[in-house]
Amino acid sequence: MKKKNLIVFGTRPEAIKMAPLVLQFLNTSEFETKVCVTAQHREMLDQVLVFFDITPDYDLDVMKPNQNLYSLTATIIEGMKPVLEDFNPDYVYVHGDTTTSMAVGIAGFYSGAKVCHIEAGLRTFDRQYPFPEEFNRQLTGKIADYHFAPTNLSKENLLAENTSEKNILVTGNTVIDALLYGIDKVNAKNFKDTEIEMLKEKLDLDRKIILVTGHRRENHGEGLLNICKALKEIALANKDVQIIYPVHLNPNVKGPVHELLAGVDNIILVQPLAYPAFIWLMEKSYLIITDSGGIQEEAPSLGKPVLVTRTTTERPEAVEEGTVLLVGTDSDKITSETHKLLNDKAYYNGMSLRHNPYGDGKSTQKIISFIKEL
Repeated sequence: MKKKNLIVFGTRPEAIKMAPLVLQFLNTSEFETKVCVTAQHREMLDQVLVFFDITPDYDLDVMKPNQNLYSLTATIIEGMKPVLEDFNPDYVYVHGDTTTSMAVGIAGFYSGAKVCHIEAGLRTFDRQYPFPEEFNRQLTGKIADYHFAPTNLSKENLLAENTSEKNILVTGNTVIDALLYGIDKVNAKNFKDTEIEMLKEKLDLDRKIILVTGHRRENHGEGLLNICKALKEIALANKDVQIIYPVHLNPNVKGPVHELLAGVDNIILVQPLAYPAFIWLMEKSYLIITDSGGIQEEAPSLGKPVLVTRTTTERPEAVEEGTVLLVGTDSDKITSETHKLLNDKAYYNGMSLRHNPYGDGKSTQKIISFIKEL
């Protein structure tokens, strides 16, 4: 009898990082694999599903206006009960640090399935930062039976928490598998995308493009204002540069960003981009300013230096390797480091030509081989 896999995710980042695992498991005859989405992020999730041609078998559709962590966690746990009873999986796969991962991990444990944690072992060691992601990831690590750690440091973190070594596998990060698949797809001659065409019209690709993203709760307020101040200063001082900022729809982000940056000639504010257009834009950019964890992993594979607008990161390997630099929300530091990267080619190469510590695009196959051995 075939073993049953249930792969569950709810947000766009999870969907991107789980997509290679879904696609390869569906083509692996030893398993029966089904996909469940919680739709914690509805629209952004659906865009990724279309790009990777994945049709969920179960859809909890939990997204509601003004949702809070209390109701979201309860809704996901309760919603998973009939799914788990219907499919009765041997293995439940969750990813990273979302509320979906934590809540599905609990539900999977209640069902008796073995819980498999993809991107396990990342730590800031501060449960309040990022909130609630660090807590979610730590709790999921306590629930999981098998831990797929992207790096040796992640493995060491798990071992320090008394996780059994035989249940940990260092794989690299599946986001690199997804990125390499996606870049090949968006660069194919027959690939058409309206957002990419829009970007081509707005951007002058002969200029240096700075890509900016930002959405973390801890940067709302003064931190975001400082970031915007730095971006405006960079734009005004470097007319040969274009800054493009896909602005998160959260009013705490969208309001201040548009108020401070709209009207600056070489700052382009756009709606959040679907995955195909975003990775196309990453490839075309000169450098990236972000608070995103996933971008810290992806950008080194494209040779793009990253300035991280956070004071800590659960991805210290990239900092140690020199592919990313923590600048926090200090406007002076953001400005000075950006100017160094724009004007000092040796400094730029020192970041852009480094090895990516997060893998070579073969993470998914390592996970599947491990599960087969079980």
